[in-house]
Amino acid sequence: MLDSKKGGALPLSSLNHISLLCRSVEASLDFYQNVLGFTPIRRPGSLDFDGAWLFKYGIGIHLLQYADPEALPKKTEINPKDNHISFQCESMTLVEKKLKELDIAYIQQRVEEGGIYVDQLFFHDPDGFMIEICNCDNLPVIPYEGGEPVRVCKRVNLGTMPQQKMAIPYASTEESHVTCA
Repeated sequence: MLDSKKGGALPLSSLNHISLLCRSVEASLDFYQNVLGFTPIRRPGSLDFDGAWLFKYGIGIHLLQYADPEALPKKTEINPKDNHISFQCESMTLVEKKLKELDIAYIQQRVEEGGIYVDQLFFHDPDGFMIEICNCDNLPVIPYEGGEPVRVCKRVNLGTMPQQKMAIPYASTEESHVTCA
């Protein structure tokens, strides 16, 4: 464990981008543009390898052509516990409808915490990297060591949420849930 007496965490301001190794930059570029809505942006001309940069939702995605595409592992099982990036959406119903139209395989999950429900859809990009779409903003973000929430849904009464040292998600099949405006 790092010594917290040495000045604390790095002085960071935000997440800038993620980089993903690709079998085909062209196939991944098509996916991130046409499925997730990202916009291609210029990348420095001094980069001496194939790739593409995209931007949307306040984050960049850097696609990097892998030198030996067949050496990349091929993932077929959709495993929500795998490394992934998650995007917030306004309508889970519309996202699910679009995934069906695009014939993209996905799985659904529902997490419950203190009567608040989060719906999740998981699927892969062309290279097997996991994508999650959720309504995760339903859950308040409460610091682990207590204190005021960092972000909270307007309709959530925090007084009714169980006070726990560690949040443990529970799978649920109940249909009623809290949503944020």
